[in-house]
Amino acid sequence: MADTTTDTDQDVILAVTDAALDQVLALRANEADADSLGLRVEITGTAGVEFTYDLSFDPVADADPAAGDSVVHQGDLPVIVPAGSIDRLRGATLDLPRGGGDGLVMRNPNRPNPLAGIELELSGDVAERINQLLDQSVNPALAAHGGFAKLEGVSDDVAYVTMGGGCQGCAVSAVTLREGIEAAILEAIPEITRVVDATDHTAGANPFY
Repeated sequence: MADTTTDTDQDVILAVTDAALDQVLALRANEADADSLGLRVEITGTAGVEFTYDLSFDPVADADPAAGDSVVHQGDLPVIVPAGSIDRLRGATLDLPRGGGDGLVMRNPNRPNPLAGIELELSGDVAERINQLLDQSVNPALAAHGGFAKLEGVSDDVAYVTMGGGCQGCAVSAVTLREGIEAAILEAIPEITRVVDATDHTAGANPFY
């Protein structure tokens, strides 16, 4: 769905779909001095392989473009992204859940580093170290979403990984692997230069075999 953006000469950090825009504007209408408020979206931390977000209606006058804050009008809604969240929100879209339902959904192509702040002790051959990495860092995070990642094999400098459970068939699971799991494996296992998603997300089969 096309986004309604009036400031076409500005850098849109976070796009808002028309459906989400209607819902946000309806919520803002219940606020005092609604016309002076923008939707402020900030990344506040991480939850496994996903970022956590804070959305609030804040006065547009409180934003500080001189300090790097982004303020871009989308339709009648000013969208405020604090300077510290811009790089991690760039390219994201605020939307409604697919198939209906209450609330808003953030579709963000960016992923946190699963290894940030984690001290890993990996030993053994390449496959053993990848399995330890998945068990200690990646899968505990994916478990919160009912999913898991599994190493299917290693060939030279390539690791073949499948995703199962709640991740298999998920529209964002390929992005999760590419942006999160692959980055973690490449950082922790120098012998690996490429990670291949071997999951058949359509058929539910494993094409690696």
